[in-house]
Amino acid sequence: HDQVAMPYQWEYPYLLSILPSLLGLFSFPRNNISYLVLSMISTGLFSVAPLIYGAMEMFPMAQQLYRHGKAYRFIFGFSAVSVMYLVVVVAAQVHGWQLYYSKKLLDSWFTSTQEKKKK
Repeated sequence: HDQVAMPYQWEYPYLLSILPSLLGLFSFPRNNISYLVLSMISTGLFSVAPLIYGAMEMFPMAQQLYRHGKAYRFIFGFSAVSVMYLVVVVAAQVHGWQLYYSKKLLDSWFTSTQEKKKK
């Protein structure tokens, strides 16, 4: 039977990265600023922070691969650390854009609520 490698430690908290998406969805129906702010904070805690930690945790394995050419795990014939770094880079870009557009939306909602209060 096949053996499955143990996941990296940073992958467990990264599973909670679904939480910011749910909070973002809950903020849309009534332009709820507090849910959007919670979504942005939890994106940093549960999405970006585990990715940064994961990149640091995998660095010794990447260093060993590129200095000595030794890889012990493989995914579809490629070294696992190379594939994981590719995944981390793509995920960091996705979460970065999520934070960028959430900030733009937050600014828009905040100015619209300030204009409503003035009237």
